[in-house]
Amino acid sequence: MNFAETLASLPPIGHLRGLDIIDAQGAVVRHIPAEPGKLGSLRVYNALAERFGGRLSAEAVAQGLVWFAEHVADARAHPGSHPNIDLLLCQPEAHSGWRLVPLPA
Repeated sequence: MNFAETLASLPPIGHLRGLDIIDAQGAVVRHIPAEPGKLGSLRVYNALAERFGGRLSAEAVAQGLVWFAEHVADARAHPGSHPNIDLLLCQPEAHSGWRLVPLPA
């Protein structure tokens, strides 16, 4: 599936104001707000949180890259242009203990 098809299959996010990605020390390393231009990433990360119990495990990272589909190749070719994908492209063990925390609206 391409990214648009994947998004259509993921849970809705209308109940969220955003999502925080929190490292093993409890610091917010990324906030994804519920605003135009970020809604696709928010939907992917929220679905990862639901599917993987709020943990950014190596398995969750791999699934996220599948869901971001064709945008992964562009992120690899243009580092920094897709920061929410870049985060997943880091070594999976770097995310050990990281949590995905959806923020209710």
